[in-house]
Amino acid sequence: MSELVRDGSGGARGDAGGDPGGDSGGDPGGARTSLGGGRRGAVDPVKALMHRHRELCERAVDPLEIAAGLEAHGVTDRTAVRFRHRDVFSLAEEMYARVARDADPAPRPVAPEHPGARADWAVLSLLPGALYATTVAGLRLTEGQPRLAVAAAGTLAVTLGLRAALRRGPLSTTHRTTSGTRAWTCWLIAYALLGDGLLSVGIEGGPDGPWPPATAPVLALALACAPAAWCAHLFTAGARRKLTASRGLEEFAVSVRPLLLGVFALFLCALGGLLALCRAAPSQPGAYNGPSAYAGAGALGALLLLARLLTTRGFTHAPAVVLGAAGAAEVTALTTVFAARLPGCSFVATPVETIVGAWGPGAVPVLVCGAAALVLLIHATRTLTRASAHAAPGGTP
Repeated sequence: MSELVRDGSGGARGDAGGDPGGDSGGDPGGARTSLGGGRRGAVDPVKALMHRHRELCERAVDPLEIAAGLEAHGVTDRTAVRFRHRDVFSLAEEMYARVARDADPAPRPVAPEHPGARADWAVLSLLPGALYATTVAGLRLTEGQPRLAVAAAGTLAVTLGLRAALRRGPLSTTHRTTSGTRAWTCWLIAYALLGDGLLSVGIEGGPDGPWPPATAPVLALALACAPAAWCAHLFTAGARRKLTASRGLEEFAVSVRPLLLGVFALFLCALGGLLALCRAAPSQPGAYNGPSAYAGAGALGALLLLARLLTTRGFTHAPAVVLGAAGAAEVTALTTVFAARLPGCSFVATPVETIVGAWGPGAVPVLVCGAAALVLLIHATRTLTRASAHAAPGGTP
């Protein structure tokens, strides 16, 4: 009968009969260590796993980084049992201890935290709302050509301010977003500003001239950049604390899921308060101020927050697909209204006209963005609750 011998780091060793992975087909690392001469000696499955993930083990600065990397490669708590460990976290601790003992790598320097770093991104998150509010004030004080100049300059300033807010702090990301994602995001925001008014006058037979924009709801969205940044910060910090305290992947997922839902609910409350505040404030003369426009802006804000949270953690595919689908649905709604004016095509606008007649033009973005946000929320509860989703760009969870 084979005997198990544990080395100083807690790793399990045994002969070929005691290998939890079975023969070479069951050994995840595909590597074996022979002890002595040409005989086939004892098998060390943990060492084989370390060989397979050598780069991860060498660059890790703590066991949590190894645990997150193993999970990203498909190693689960059930898999860890084959290595005589109760969970991935325990397995990662042994792997890290072996690297520290055998290789003794020099500790990686940690950049000191600057006291003003949080103030920097906190101020930048206020920039889009401040610039948009200034633009709206400028539009109220001007007419004719100067008003067009103010609108153009304000659009450019808000765009640059939003870009600055997304380049620093908890909403920033090192993962590249596609041009399609950026284009559909811009379209969704443009629809929130101009889409409801255009849809309303389009159903009535227009437009015969400029249609009213929904400046107040979009102002609330611009102001919501600040609570979005703070909610993202709370989620990131809370997830890393729970990652340190958790002893298994399932335990971590169970503890992070309420945190994600709580942060999302907190943002919705903040956005709802901003929407109510902007609706109560004096509106731009001639602006579209229908109640459904505020509900549509709320759904869009929820969608954009979830898309950004996923993007910052490296999950860029789902946000790209969902944002594209939502944008395409809004394009289709507008297109059907104007296509219905062609001979024999009046039926194509019936669904949109029915929805608008029952709940107003803002019901279209509510349904579209609300459904898209629900899809991303379900996806986020499955992806953002993984340990590997909270590895920092440098690799440390």
